[in-house]
This record gives sequence, structure tokens and C-alpha cells, in this order.
Amino acid sequence: MADPNAKITVHSLSDLKNTSDDAIPNYLNSLSFKQSHTLCDVRLALGYSAFAICAACFCWDYKLGFDDTKYYSAAAVALYTLLNGALTLWVWLVEGGTVYVGTSKVGDKIAISTSTKKHTPTYTLTITYQSPTSPAATTTTLSRPFADWFDSAGHFVALPFQQMLAGAAPVIGKADPGRASAGGAGGKQVEVEVAALRETVEEAVRASGSAVGGEGARGRRKKA
Repeated sequence: MADPNAKITVHSLSDLKNTSDDAIPNYLNSLSFKQSHTLCDVRLALGYSAFAICAACFCWDYKLGFDDTKYYSAAAVALYTLLNGALTLWVWLVEGGTVYVGTSKVGDKIAISTSTKKHTPTYTLTITYQSPTSPAATTTTLSRPFADWFDSAGHFVALPFQQMLAGAAPVIGKADPGRASAGGAGGKQVEVEVAALRETVEEAVRASGSAVGGEGARGRRKKA
């Protein structure tokens, strides 16, 4: 979950991406989108099935011995290989970086996948959406730097991130028109101002703490 009070390491690309990915369902579910967990459920089913086969193979080998169960073990190995192959293909071809699939209150469908490139602090989103009255789905791809919604201390700033999503996908903008309008033509300037304001506040707090600490130290020296 993207906790606004939590800090991450801004030099860690995986932390930046994971925190941003977690913020997507948090935001859309708050707009009464109903999230579909089918992709995750299938992945878990394949993974747990492979684990169950390993556990069963261990149990019958431990109780009955290898010679009496070698044919069962061979079948288990083959089935385990098939399940792991299916899991790999599912994650690679079907999920394809998908972090959210859901439906709005009015029946609009949306799917969001994300990706990053190595050593490049840029967040790429592929948003596919379709309204109940539309004959075909629409896909939008956009790339934005993580600095647009992370401040220099590593705090996640939700407002510019949500404005970006609402401005990029009409399905989200329909559910959150206030952020959609801010995420349009003037959205970039708003995001910069939010990040700059947060950094200014943090610097002021740090300076205030230093001043209080200095006054306390001077007071103790006078008493001494």
C-alpha cells in the first residue's frame, strides 16, 4: 500500500515501481471501481498446485520409499514441470505486467499494466478501457518520470499521481472529474507545484527543529 507517511529509497527503481503499482488499486477502488482478481487467482492456483505436488511426492517417498514410488515420482516431476511452465507463460503472456483490472459503477472496464526500463526512472503505463456502449476497447500509453509524484526524501505524493491517471483515461476521469481537469493541460504545472511545496515544508520543518535544538543547547549552557 502506498503510505503517504512512508519513505522509500529514491535510487531503488523496484521500490519506486512497486509503490506506484500499489497506489493504482488504492485510488481506483476508492472511486468505487470493482477490482477483478482473476489473474492473481489463476497465478496462485498454479503456484500452490505445484507446491502440493512437491509435498505429496515428499510424503509418499518418505513413507513408502523410492523404489515403490518411483513411477509416481516421475509422473509428479512431469506434472510439476507442466505447471511451472504454465505459470511462467501465464505471468509472461497473459498478465504481462498487469497491475489492475476492474469495472466502474457504470460498467466501464479498465485494465492497467506498468513497466520500467533498467536504470531509467520512468514509469510507463498502458491503460486499456472500454465503455458499455463502445464496440471496441481503447488503449492509451504514457510515460512519466517518478519524480512527478515522489519528493526528494522518498515520500509518495498521491495528488499528482491521481491527476495523471484521471487525465489519461476518460473512464477514470468520469469517476473523478476534479482530478481529471487538473490532470489535463495544466496538470504538469500543478504536479510540480505540489512536489515543490512538499519539499519546502520539509525543509522548513528541518530548519525549525534545528533552531529549537540550538536554543535548547544555549539555554543549557547558560544554566551551567
